Amino acid sequence: MAADRTVQPTPHPTPLGEDPVDWLRLIRSRRVGPTTFHRLVADHGDVRRALAALPDIARAAGVDGYEPCPVDVARAELSRGRAAGARLLRHGGPDYPQSLMDLPDAPPLLWCLGDVSWLSRPVVALVGARNASSLGQRMARRLAESLGQAGQVVISGLARGIDAEAHRAALPTGTVAVMAGGVDVLYPSENAALYADVAARGCLVSEQPMGCEPQARHFPLRNRIISGLSRAVVVVEAASRSGSLITAKEALDQGREVLAVPGHPFDARAAGCNQLIREGAVLVRSASDVLEALGMAAVPEPGQGVDAPPEPVTMPAARRSATVLPGPVPVRRPLTEIAALHGRILDRLGPSPLAEDQLIRDLAEPASVIAPELVALELEGRIHRAAGGLLSRVG
Repeated sequence: MAADRTVQPTPHPTPLGEDPVDWLRLIRSRRVGPTTFHRLVADHGDVRRALAALPDIARAAGVDGYEPCPVDVARAELSRGRAAGARLLRHGGPDYPQSLMDLPDAPPLLWCLGDVSWLSRPVVALVGARNASSLGQRMARRLAESLGQAGQVVISGLARGIDAEAHRAALPTGTVAVMAGGVDVLYPSENAALYADVAARGCLVSEQPMGCEPQARHFPLRNRIISGLSRAVVVVEAASRSGSLITAKEALDQGREVLAVPGHPFDARAAGCNQLIREGAVLVRSASDVLEALGMAAVPEPGQGVDAPPEPVTMPAARRSATVLPGPVPVRRPLTEIAALHGRILDRLGPSPLAEDQLIRDLAEPASVIAPELVALELEGRIHRAAGGLLSRVG
C-alpha cells in the first residue's frame, strides 16, 4: 500500500561549512522543530543568519524576550556526544541518509553510535507490539533473518517485543535502531545487552539531544525517522491503537510501502494489522512478499549474505507511479505568519476540550492551513488531542 500524496518540496541542503554549534543552537532553540529549521535556513540563507533572526521572528509573533539556545548548552551537547563516541550527521552531509533528504521535516541533525554505513544501504522496517505473542516474535525473527540474507538492513525502535526480536535476528546482517531519547540513553532497561550489541555491530540513531530521557511526545517523532529511512514498513503485530500504526501512517505520508502480517480476528494484537490489510496494505506471509513489493527477486538460499543482494527487477510503470503522485507544490508560508497562526490557535484553546472543526470555524481559515499546524503543535507538546477530535491547550 503506497500513499496518494502531494509531492513535498525537498528541504534545501544547509551549508556544511558552518560551525556545528550554530546548528545545535538553532535546532535546540525553543519552538524550533525540523520543519521550522529548514524554513528558517531557506528564508535567511544559512544557519547563522537564521539564528540571529529568531528573536525578531518571535517578537513579531508576540513573544518578547526570546533567546535562542545558549552557546554553552550546545557546546556541552557536542562534548557529551564526542565523549560517548557518537557522530553528528548534518543534513546534506556526505554520511547523512539520502532516504531522509526528501522529507520536509527531515532531522537537521542525527546523533549516531556505531557504523553509519548501514544507513546508506537498502533498509526495511519491522515494527510491532511490545506485548507480542510467541507466534508474532517468531514471525519477526524469520522475516528479519530472511530479509537480512536478501541484503536488506532491518530497522526498528529497540522496544521490547517485535522490535527486539527483529534487531536480534538481524545483527549478523545489519540492523539500525532509532531511539526516542538520546543515543546514549538506554531505553527500555531490559534491552541493555541488545543496545550494546546494536551499538557494536549495527547503528543507533536519534535526533534528540545527548542525555535526553525519552518522553511520550518523542515516540511519534522517532517513528517518522524509522519509516523515512525505510523502503518499506512491515507491521508484524499491532493493536488497533498502537505506535506501529503511527509508523505505518508516517510511511504512507512519505510515499513508502506499507505491509502487514495478518492475524486471527479474535486476537486484539492482530487488529491493527488486519485493519491495514483491509485498507490496502500488502499481506505478508514471508520475506518473499516483502521483496516482491519492492520489485526484487525471491529470498536467496541460506548462505548468500549482504554482499550479494538479489538483482532488482524493473517495476511496472503503474506500480512505480503509485508511490509518488504528481500534484501542486504547497505554498511555503513565511515563518512570521506560521508563528502568528500558532499564537491564534493557542489563544483559542484552553484546558476545556474544543472540537477541531469548531476551532477551524472560529479561526476562519481553510482546514488545509490549520490541520498541519495542529499536528506541529501536538508534536511540540503544546496541545493535546483527545478522542473525537477534541483539542485542549497544554500548560
